[in-house]
Amino acid sequence: MNDAKEEIKSRLAVEDVVGQYIELKRAGRNLKGRSPWGVDKTPSFMVSPEKGIWHDFSANKGGDIFSFVMEVEGIGFKEALEKLAAQAGVDLTKYRGGDPAVAKKKARAREALALATKYYQACLVRNKSVCEYVFYKRNLNRKTVAEFKIGYAPEGGKALTEALKKRGYSEAELDAAGLLNRFKGDIFRGRMTVPFIDTTGNVIGFTARIIKDGEPKYLNTPETILFNKSKFIFGLFQAKEAIRRSGYVVIVEGNMDVISSHQAGVKEAVATSGTAMTEQHLKTLSNLTSDIRLAYDGDEAGVKAAERAIMMAGDLGIDLTVISNYHGAKDPDELIQKDPKLWQEAVKKSIPAVEWLLQKYEENLDLSSALGKRRYSDIALKLLSYIKDEVERASYEEKIAKKLDVEVSILREKGERLNKKIEQVAKRYYKKPKTEGKSDKLKKLEDNLLALKVFGGITKVKIPLEIPDDDTKLTELELIFNRNHENVKEADYEKEAAELLARYNRELNKQKINELNEKLEALDEDSDEYEKILKEIIELQK
Repeated sequence: MNDAKEEIKSRLAVEDVVGQYIELKRAGRNLKGRSPWGVDKTPSFMVSPEKGIWHDFSANKGGDIFSFVMEVEGIGFKEALEKLAAQAGVDLTKYRGGDPAVAKKKARAREALALATKYYQACLVRNKSVCEYVFYKRNLNRKTVAEFKIGYAPEGGKALTEALKKRGYSEAELDAAGLLNRFKGDIFRGRMTVPFIDTTGNVIGFTARIIKDGEPKYLNTPETILFNKSKFIFGLFQAKEAIRRSGYVVIVEGNMDVISSHQAGVKEAVATSGTAMTEQHLKTLSNLTSDIRLAYDGDEAGVKAAERAIMMAGDLGIDLTVISNYHGAKDPDELIQKDPKLWQEAVKKSIPAVEWLLQKYEENLDLSSALGKRRYSDIALKLLSYIKDEVERASYEEKIAKKLDVEVSILREKGERLNKKIEQVAKRYYKKPKTEGKSDKLKKLEDNLLALKVFGGITKVKIPLEIPDDDTKLTELELIFNRNHENVKEADYEKEAAELLARYNRELNKQKINELNEKLEALDEDSDEYEKILKEIIELQK
């Protein structure tokens, strides 16, 4: 795909791509703006039109147009490539080494779904009773209907199928797009339709609600070559700009909750669309923000869903909270119909997910009995095992101990026993993968040292880092050098390099100690390997 990348780069200027997301102003030969991740107080985002690169000094990120779109949209390289190829008018099928028949099949499915969306929208406008349902019963305004491309699938058995066949689409192509039922007729009939739109803006399927009486109430596109429900997040295409701006995302249970929330001014709302939340969902959202707020019901299903989310969020560095005050309404949609401002206030007053769960278990268990205390402590300690921050965990331990009227030490002893049991089981069935990668601080120091080595002409200070071969990385280093060392006299480059190298070595030492401590945790204290690693740690700490 390198040829395709270069073709796209030649057609799209970096300042035009970045300029779609942030306001840029001229600063000499470069352009300057505010970080799209909202972490800078003064403009620290630099773009070099001459070199075709960008670097965010506040977030310590940089690269070309592809890395920018990946970072800012929270998507992978493949999606970024497709998005930029569409902007540049580049046909990727010419460059793909995969099966051209599959690529064509996907392209035809996208085209069929795009036409189906327009057909459904036209059907909505022409049907007065359906308009009354959408605009008055569902209380949706025209702007929302247009934003989510809401339409209507007519009751006729093959209305859409016949319309698309006239446009040259075969039955097999419509089936691949997920538009046909098992009898080869229209899958959606007599339903309000809402498209599933992926992060690049393409329709990949539909969710459809029955308008008259009938079951199921909601019907979704089945799994297809385009639609994968374990990865898709409903409303993310419409929400991502608001998420970047506010720094948080709200996960609601239903697609209609998403639509109502956007209309009510909380445009950060998304849903996992008819399936339980997966780790892939959380990873996708964590690329955009670490502040994830759950708007779940307080019933048993909602409690279990929050539990699963806490388990998955533990290793992703996510701040998981729950929106709980619905003022008597059963869900966000009902609360919004009552008063949109109440929903806006509820979103701002989310509470930590662990705290919310503990409250729910308190309501369902008799804490005056020994059995109730045992069950509550079992559940509470299980939840705390997913909290990585020691201070946060200690705070909860104190609250739980007070609630159970026991000493914190007793609670911790029980927690240690439970954790040992879990570890023993885990050791039998699971081997922890090796953790790789550098800390942000280490990467920042490394980039600055390389910038001095390449562009500062350092000779006396021996910097033990290899000069990269990648042209994009080299031009990014030049941008870093010009920004961070422009006020340093050339005669002082060596001194600055020596100071940076000392800090780099200290940080490297810390990382090595952390890695060795991780190894130590998995070893028996009486083993030779344990003693050997312990000595190595002591040596590094001197």
